[in-house]
Amino acid sequence: MSLKNPYGDFEITEPQALRALAHPVRLAILDRLQRHGPATATGLSPHVGATPSVVSWHLRHLATFGLVTDADGSTSKRERWWQAAARGFRFTLPDDAEGQAAARQLSGEMFARYADAPQRWLLHDEPRLNTEWRGLAGVADTRFVATPDELRHLEEAIEELLAPYVRRKDDETTPDGAQLVRMLRYLLPETNDDSSTS
Repeated sequence: MSLKNPYGDFEITEPQALRALAHPVRLAILDRLQRHGPATATGLSPHVGATPSVVSWHLRHLATFGLVTDADGSTSKRERWWQAAARGFRFTLPDDAEGQAAARQLSGEMFARYADAPQRWLLHDEPRLNTEWRGLAGVADTRFVATPDELRHLEEAIEELLAPYVRRKDDETTPDGAQLVRMLRYLLPETNDDSSTS
């Protein structure tokens, strides 16, 4: 596992691992473990839409690539507790055709999984926020012109800025009044095709 990024995210580099995660149940399992901490296959089952035995199989498959591990301090002999290897994961588009196909497959699953996240937030979370938090939430659709090097630099600068907040643990370093905030950030370079409909 590589954690050579400002967030301490798990970096996926193998096409097989990309394909393994490009499954709706596995993606749901990893997301649940990252957001809510260690769990058993039975505990995960109602949240990921699969039976405990199917969840257990998917957990073992994710463990093959180091994405999940046995939970720290787990001593139960009756149930196996699992944890995410890191609080997040990332991948870049590999150079080879196999890796590119696998990365595209995982990207497609992620877009499908998180496509309705803003709508769910608007319906379920936003109404329960106080005025201050509600005023800070928002959405933007910004287009800008950049070279590949400039875009890479911009992404690195954003990560450096966010890293101290991402790496905060739920302990004494978290200030009073802090709560979990989710940022969905898409970098979507557009083609130069004038016939595009969007």
